[in-house]
Amino acid sequence: MQTNLFNNTSVNGSGAANDAVTPAVDQSSKTQDMFTKLLVAQIKNQDPLAPSDPSQFVNQLAQQSQTEALQNLSKLTSANASVMQSMQVLALGAQVGSNVMVATDQVTLDGSKIEGSVALSSNSVKTTLSLTGGDGVAHNIELGSLPAGNAAFAIDPVKLGLPAGNYKIAVQTSSAEHPEIEIVGKLNNVRLSASGGMVLNVAHVGEVAPAAITGFNGKSSALASAN
Repeated sequence: MQTNLFNNTSVNGSGAANDAVTPAVDQSSKTQDMFTKLLVAQIKNQDPLAPSDPSQFVNQLAQQSQTEALQNLSKLTSANASVMQSMQVLALGAQVGSNVMVATDQVTLDGSKIEGSVALSSNSVKTTLSLTGGDGVAHNIELGSLPAGNAAFAIDPVKLGLPAGNYKIAVQTSSAEHPEIEIVGKLNNVRLSASGGMVLNVAHVGEVAPAAITGFNGKSSALASAN
C-alpha cells in the first residue's frame, strides 16, 4: 500500500491509482481500433472499377501515427511536469525552517524586529523607506545617503510605535528609481494550491509564489543544532 504525499490518502497498486489511468488507455485503444475498422471498411467498399489511390491510405495511416505520437508526447510531458513539481515541493519542503529572502511590496508587522535590504542601481543622496497601513497613513524611516548596490535596513515596530497589521512597503530615492525590496523571513511551510501551483508561507510576508524567493540564508544555529 502506498500513501499519496500530498492528500494523505492510501491507494493499492491495483486500486484507485490504476483505475485513473485505465480509462485514458482504453480510450486511446478504442480510437485506434475505430480508425482501423474505418480504414478497412473503406478499402473493402471501394469501387473495383475505380479503386482509390493507395497513397491516400498511406497518408491516412501516417496521420493516425502522427496523432498517436502527439497524444503520447502530451501524456509524457504532463507526467514529467508532475514529477518535476513533486521534486520541487520536496526540495522546498526540506528548507522549511530556513530564513529566506523574499521580494515583496508588503510586509506584516507583529511587534518583532524585521530585517531586509533594498537594491539600488545608482547612488541616492536621500533614501526613505515608507510603510503604509490600511488606514492610508504613511510611516517613513529615513535611510540616509546610500551608494549603489544592496543596502540592509531594519524595522523595529515597537520603537516606531507601529501596531500589528499589514503594510505596503516602498522606498523613495533621490534618483526617483523604484528599487526592489527584499524582506527576511522564516519559511513556515510549503503547500500545493487548488490549481496545482506551489505556495510558500513566509513569516512577515505571508503566502508567496516560489518565484518571489530570492535567496536562502539557512536555518538558525539553534534550529540547526536541534535537527
